[in-house]
Amino acid sequence: MPVLRRALAESWRAVVAWAVGILAVLALYLPLFPSIGSNGEMQSIIDSLPPQLVSTLGYDDIGTGAGYTEATFLGLMGFVLLTIAGISWGASAIGGAQESGRLELDLAHAVGRVSYALEQALALVVRLAALGAFAGLVILALNGPSELDLTVGGVVWACVALVGLTLASATAALAGGAASGRRVVGVGTGAAVAVVGYLANALAQQGDTFAWLRPFSPYAWAFDSPPLTDPDPASIGLLWLLAAVFAAAAAELLRRRDVG
Repeated sequence: MPVLRRALAESWRAVVAWAVGILAVLALYLPLFPSIGSNGEMQSIIDSLPPQLVSTLGYDDIGTGAGYTEATFLGLMGFVLLTIAGISWGASAIGGAQESGRLELDLAHAVGRVSYALEQALALVVRLAALGAFAGLVILALNGPSELDLTVGGVVWACVALVGLTLASATAALAGGAASGRRVVGVGTGAAVAVVGYLANALAQQGDTFAWLRPFSPYAWAFDSPPLTDPDPASIGLLWLLAAVFAAAAAELLRRRDVG
């Protein structure tokens, strides 16, 4: 798999940089839980806010270690960091490669279009999975000192959900680049999946009027049932299925499109 090997070799520094960012965020937020979360004061403040706002922010159970971890990292900063990384990689893989002229050179050296797209998708899986695994290890390392009371199984499921959610946006960016040959279109496509999914979940939290949006939100698939305490394998599996659909679409779009 030459395309996969090259993609990973060329991006390892970026992976390390994103890992440092994840470490910084976790080291900043999680150790604060004993002082602002577990003493009940934070929960009292949250209880005074409108229920719809609390649900939208994901602060329903912020007084617990699992709720605090999901509200501050998994559903917020971790989601943002991995989504940005994934969309950047996905948009550059085909759309950016064509703009730079590399795609034509690669395809001219007996690299099939379908295999090229699928290997780029696999590179996205490897990079995001590496970041997700790193985040999980850091969370487990801080679990005891931060008094979060998390289980290993819950952390594993949460990281699988986070990687699946961000991979969906990354592969959407890959498909956008494959369809257009332009990096900016890939970025827009991936960002649209992430933002629309987040907004659909936020609106669904406002009451019965928009509750019908919840089944269409990848963000809700990941976090509607808290993965740290009550993971829903079926919903998490849908995230990975959606990512696979986008990856297959990228391969088919690149196969059909004229490159040149």
